[in-house]
Amino acid sequence: MPQPYILILYYSRHGSVLNMAKEMARGVESLTGIEARLRCVPAVSAVCEATEPDIPETGHIYCEEDDLRHCSGLLLGSPTRFGNMAAPMKYFLDSTSGLWMSGALINKPFGVFTSTASLHGGQESTLLTMALPLLHHGMLWAGLPYSLAELATTQSGGTPYGASHWSGQAGKTQLTAEEIRLCRAQGERVARLALKLQGGS
Repeated sequence: MPQPYILILYYSRHGSVLNMAKEMARGVESLTGIEARLRCVPAVSAVCEATEPDIPETGHIYCEEDDLRHCSGLLLGSPTRFGNMAAPMKYFLDSTSGLWMSGALINKPFGVFTSTASLHGGQESTLLTMALPLLHHGMLWAGLPYSLAELATTQSGGTPYGASHWSGQAGKTQLTAEEIRLCRAQGERVARLALKLQGGS
């Protein structure tokens, strides 16, 4: 039987969300019996002739429907665009109606994470709107509990709805120690819930 995995699905323009995804993966793989599978989504364009290569030049390979169908849990990451998820992630989620019709994601845990250029750039509203389509899929939202001390002390990212990062205007600000701990905690929490829901440890 294949080992269960948490799908860490992200869109990252300047690398901040990718860095968060990698920390989530470390949290997932701190547990035995489950692995992290990192996948991304391609950019979208208003230019009809624009196409993306089948395999990205950098980063992880593009997500396929079966990656989502067979996951034991999901961590979904996107930068903020005007208080909402980026268009490429919304475009991908809009294509998952077949999974909704079959109920493939019902009762699987999920978490959401985001990065913003400004501290008050819509982190929480982005996380809330990212969760909505997953709730329609029947998934179970696993946020970050306040038993994590970093939620009360962070001076940058971090919310009870999910991990977040303040990347700065140039997108060059590195993850803080608190943001890293929250990312890893979220990865571990979703993985632990997935194992429990499957009858594991």
